[in-house]
Amino acid sequence: MSKNLDYVPLKVKKPLDTNSLPKPVFAQNSSFLKIYWKSWELAWEHVLYREDSPQKQYIDEAMTPDTLWIWDTLFMALFCKYNFTQFPGIESLNNFYYIIHDKKKHPAHIQHPDNPPFFAWVEYEYAKLTGDLERLKWVIQEKKYLQNHFNLIEKSRRYSLIPGCNIPMMVKKTKFGYTWSGTSSGMDNTPRARGKYWNILWIDLISQQALSAFYISHIASLLGDASIQTQYFQSYLELKKLVDQFYWNEEDGIYYDINRFNPHKHNKVMTPASYWALLAKIANEDQAQRMVTHLQDPNMLGGFLPWPSIARTDKDFLPQGQYWRGSVWVPTSYMGTKGLEKYGYFDLARSTSHRLLDVMNQTFDEFEPHTIWEAYSPIAPQPATYKGDRRLVRPDFCGWSALAPISMFIENIIGLYSIDAFKKEIRWNLEKSYQGKQGIQRLRFGNVLTDIVYEEQKIEVRSNQPYSLVVNEHSFFDVHAGKNSYDIES
Repeated sequence: MSKNLDYVPLKVKKPLDTNSLPKPVFAQNSSFLKIYWKSWELAWEHVLYREDSPQKQYIDEAMTPDTLWIWDTLFMALFCKYNFTQFPGIESLNNFYYIIHDKKKHPAHIQHPDNPPFFAWVEYEYAKLTGDLERLKWVIQEKKYLQNHFNLIEKSRRYSLIPGCNIPMMVKKTKFGYTWSGTSSGMDNTPRARGKYWNILWIDLISQQALSAFYISHIASLLGDASIQTQYFQSYLELKKLVDQFYWNEEDGIYYDINRFNPHKHNKVMTPASYWALLAKIANEDQAQRMVTHLQDPNMLGGFLPWPSIARTDKDFLPQGQYWRGSVWVPTSYMGTKGLEKYGYFDLARSTSHRLLDVMNQTFDEFEPHTIWEAYSPIAPQPATYKGDRRLVRPDFCGWSALAPISMFIENIIGLYSIDAFKKEIRWNLEKSYQGKQGIQRLRFGNVLTDIVYEEQKIEVRSNQPYSLVVNEHSFFDVHAGKNSYDIES
């Protein structure tokens, strides 16, 4: 239960229907199931119903019901999609559209209107599971929310105020990229630029804008809108060219922030923010491979728990975490993992995800209170510390920390990395070395409801509708309605 009593009158009254949730099967480590179910339970505590809100039902970020955070909500939608009939994941994005773009009043306020703006990626990924083309038409063609938010960043004036938002815009576009701030970026106290945030142009924001332009174009192609598709793919190519030309550091093999006054000068502070460029498919294959080496290096972004918020060799790395000065955060781990998938690093995506769940599970068991935390220590199975090291980060944080026990469990450990309602296709990166049964039951995508379970060279599938199943990129199966059984080569 949430410890914040402010939530009590706002929470939905009906109980969580666990029978509508996907049911993972994973005999290799049944303890992962424990934190999977706990994450859903904690997340349900933050599904709110407000009659005084233009979006009456939505999921809150697990901090305070008075405030809305963009990037928290965007990441939360990426686990809510696995129970889209019950959790208002994508509907929660409407709060930001209504307040920022429609100027509607809301009982809560947006904290940072220029928080990481990857709406288009999330809208596409959610629709890919639900098959909801009508939603995509609404955000692209009818209301133009995705284009409007992309342009909000492009045309922002630093310190400009938006009604319904607590903090002014900190973004300003320049010839070579975007100014920003630590709190607007979401990485509140990051040591990037050694705190002189105004002196740099941010690799994550330019990559997020490229990502948004790419997915606006991709959604438009699904809808057959050639004009929007062409316009935003051109925007993507222009941003990609800038990143390629100025942000890549050949000596270190990674993208860095650049100096605002001299775009050829790199600000050499290595963080997971650089991996937004992988998610946006900006890097070439050689560049991606070099970036992977930093994740594999125990002295850089690997080690006890991969994806620390700053490289372990950096002078500002703090082993206790202190928020964004060393802590491992689930959302940036998820983002980086999705970037690895873009370049085919499925085994590394699996192993780093497995390690994250191992540590989260061990922390759950050994640390009190036994729960899911906002961020984790980079050196031990325990929560990270907050800014200034005065206390621990927030407990019961589902919230975006549910992404690992739910989405990374399904997508990277079990390995169902692409579930596509538009194509009626599931692609499975199956790890045959796991002991016992593995798979999932009650998985819903589009109008399909299916069970898929592997054991001893055999896949058993039950489905209400036909679809295609692709296993390890070389085994193709036509699933029929009813029971199906397939032999898999060893």
